Amino acid sequence: MASGDVLSPEVEVFQQNGEVEGEVDGNFSDSPAASPNLNDLRPKLKAKRRAKRSPSKEDQQLPLTNGVNVSQLSRSKPRYDRKSRTSYGRGLPKKGGAGGKGVWGKPGCELDIDGVIDEKDPNYDSDAQGNYELETIAPELTPEEVEKTIKPVIQEYFEHGDTNEVAVTLGELNLGHKKHEIATHAVSMALDKHDSHREMTSRLISDLYGNILNQQEMATAFDSILDDLADLTLDTPDAPHVVGSFIARAVADDVLPPKYVTDYKGSGESTQTRAALDRAHVLLSMKHGMVRLDNVWGVGGGQRPVKYLIKKMNMLLREYLSSRDIQEATRCLVELEVPHFHHELVYEAVVTVLEAGSEQVGTAILMLLKSLADAIILTVDQMDRGFDRVFESMPDIVLDVPNAHTILERFSEECFKQGVINSRTKAKVPIRARKRFVSEGDGGRIKE
Repeated sequence: MASGDVLSPEVEVFQQNGEVEGEVDGNFSDSPAASPNLNDLRPKLKAKRRAKRSPSKEDQQLPLTNGVNVSQLSRSKPRYDRKSRTSYGRGLPKKGGAGGKGVWGKPGCELDIDGVIDEKDPNYDSDAQGNYELETIAPELTPEEVEKTIKPVIQEYFEHGDTNEVAVTLGELNLGHKKHEIATHAVSMALDKHDSHREMTSRLISDLYGNILNQQEMATAFDSILDDLADLTLDTPDAPHVVGSFIARAVADDVLPPKYVTDYKGSGESTQTRAALDRAHVLLSMKHGMVRLDNVWGVGGGQRPVKYLIKKMNMLLREYLSSRDIQEATRCLVELEVPHFHHELVYEAVVTVLEAGSEQVGTAILMLLKSLADAIILTVDQMDRGFDRVFESMPDIVLDVPNAHTILERFSEECFKQGVINSRTKAKVPIRARKRFVSEGDGGRIKE
């Protein structure tokens, strides 16, 4: 076959891997096995897919046919493209960032989901439906925390004396079944205090009754105190006497029932417990006992009348001059609980020295003032105020004691040497100028 001849597609063969199909040793065979199928000899070409293109400006300018663009007629399938074809667009993500497959939704959308309302839904919760409020619940305090919390509150109460503040503070605590510890700690702390603090404790127990504590809790508190009374007596020897007074006062204030004293059934009744109950029984059995128990602790220091305090100061000085017992005089002064009125004792003591005019009385009074000053029972301020009052009263004192200036000057000098008064107070001592005569034969003529 010449090279210029053109083969028809039906007899065209393709050479693959250096060999020609249908050829055997350079010769073509006519056998069926050697002759291939014409369909297999056709070139196999991959179909070319038409590339999609966006509509051009030329398509937009094509004429309309019955109101329809010609370019739209040429499309075989409609396009559902949601992409904006404008040059601007909104610039926002789809559905606010909550669209798409496999996303969880907008951030915070779980807060807007309402509760399950269908009662047949497995997730339905009847308690979670409807309006509800969240309340803060304080955990119940342990016995150690109760003691650490209550004692500072009661100690502050001894300073300010406001029972309402104590009730508000204790009402915020979750004491649970340990509320009786309030009265227990209050009475225990008042055992080694003065009568004024014990009176404040009785008032606190009375005010807390009905608001914070009930009658059963009050009885439990006093039961606990009576059970521990043997140990409390080691620190406070008169604890049975004081606890008995507390019980009697609680009965008078309707905090405890009267049968508590007679029908007490404690665990292991001891001698101290019996003494406390006997003390309470005596106070309740005396005539007009319920009325008198209002002053079972006496009248508090600052609540006493001034005349009453002055009388007590004079009695204290007279007893001291009779016995010369400094410790007893100190105890009586401390029991009055009027540290702001100690200047009255200094005033009465110095006036007693001036009126007595005796060196022995002056020495005894000096020893008392020095002992009280060294023990810091008489402060420097109270000592100065007492002497200043004497200096101001000298014109009246001189009328009864003519030589009062001489005695006062000598006594002030001794007090300054013993450290009872300071130099500033000594400098205030009034000195009365003496009238000197020329001689006895001058007829009483005063020297110029």
